[in-house]
Parts: sequence; structure tokens; C-alpha cells
Amino acid sequence: MRPRMPRHHAEHHRTSRVGWLRAAVLGANDGIVSTGSLILGVAAASATRHSTLMAGVAGLVAGAMSMAAGEYVSVHSQADTENADLAREGAELKKDPAGEHRELSAIYVGRGLDPALARQVADELMARDALGAHARDELGISSALSAQPLQAAMASAASFAVGAALPLATVILVPGGGSMVWVAATCLVFLAVLGAIAARVGGADMATSAWRVTFWGALAMAITAGAGALLGTAVSG
Repeated sequence: MRPRMPRHHAEHHRTSRVGWLRAAVLGANDGIVSTGSLILGVAAASATRHSTLMAGVAGLVAGAMSMAAGEYVSVHSQADTENADLAREGAELKKDPAGEHRELSAIYVGRGLDPALARQVADELMARDALGAHARDELGISSALSAQPLQAAMASAASFAVGAALPLATVILVPGGGSMVWVAATCLVFLAVLGAIAARVGGADMATSAWRVTFWGALAMAITAGAGALLGTAVSG
């Protein structure tokens, strides 16, 4: 009988999702919390239902644009720093390849390899892709975790708009004075679901994530509603 070839073990890691997942979760969470808080704050100041709804729509548009611009600028700054470090490392490899080889070997020794084996590993990796080896093991830059400004901006803006649309839909669908109670309640439910989904996609504990997101969202909405009520009382007085 022919020996059975070992099956290829395919592992599915979640680190490749870090860039867009972080931006999407941040955008959706901010959309729910900021728009829900804005609606509650304006309503608590005794504004009309129409004014409350218009404030929510303005918050959705402004927030989505702000999230996209802010995420793009911040992540692009990270990308610029990574590119500058890579350019500096490439110049050092050309100037002193032996010194860079010793530096890479020392990194592997620090991670537990025998010095002779560490030098051999450094030889093999630098012969194949010297800059890639130093980027990964010295600078901590990898293709899976590298900054993607446009991807982060689009994910953040889209998820903010979706998150912000949820409390707005509640205002539209629930008429009357009880709509604000429904906004607060549904926002908490949305936040809990968002936390659970983010944890599920990222491989973390769903209950812990849901509780954390819901708690901080509830605190933000409570403070904003209180500020709106105080402002409404002060203005009317």
C-alpha cells in the first residue's frame, strides 16, 4: 500500500480582519451612541419631534463624513510612519548588511533559538526577502496588519451610517411621546448585538463584549439626556 500523504492543515486566523473590523465596530458603535444620544438630548430639551428627527439626520450625515475623514487621516498617518520605517530599514540593509544580519540573529536568539540556528534562520530569510524579514521581526510590520487608510475610512463611514440609522428608524416608526423610551431601549439592544457580533467575528467572548459596549453606550446616552434636560430647563426658565 502507498503511504497516505498527510492532510494539509488549514488554519483560519482572524488577524487579517483587524483593520476593517476595528473601523467597522468603532463606526457602528459611534453611530448608535452619538445619534441615539443626540436624539435623546434634543428630545429632553423639549424639542418637537420634527426638530429631533432633523437633528438626528444631520448627526448621521455629519458623523459619517467626520468618521471617514478622521479614520482616513489617522490610518494614513500610520501608513506614512510604516513606509518611513521601511525606507530607513532598506537603507540600513544596503549600508550595513552584516550588522543587520547580526541584529536579526539577536532577535531570534532572544526568542529562544540557539545562536547557530538563529544565524542560519537569518541567512535563509535575508536571502529570500531581507527587508520583509526585518519589517516583520524587527519593526512588527506585516501585510496582514499593515495600515489600509481607504478601507478603514469606507468601513467606518458605512458602519456609522448603519448604526445611526437604527435610532432614527425608531423615532420614525414609534410615534408619540413614548418614542424616546423606545430609542433608549432599542439603542441598548443594538449595542449589545453589535458587541456580540464583533466578538464573534474577532473570536472573543461574546457576553463580555456585549456587556462592555452596552454599559458605555448607556452611560453616554444618560449623560447626554441629562445635559439636554438641564439645558431645556435653563432656556425655558
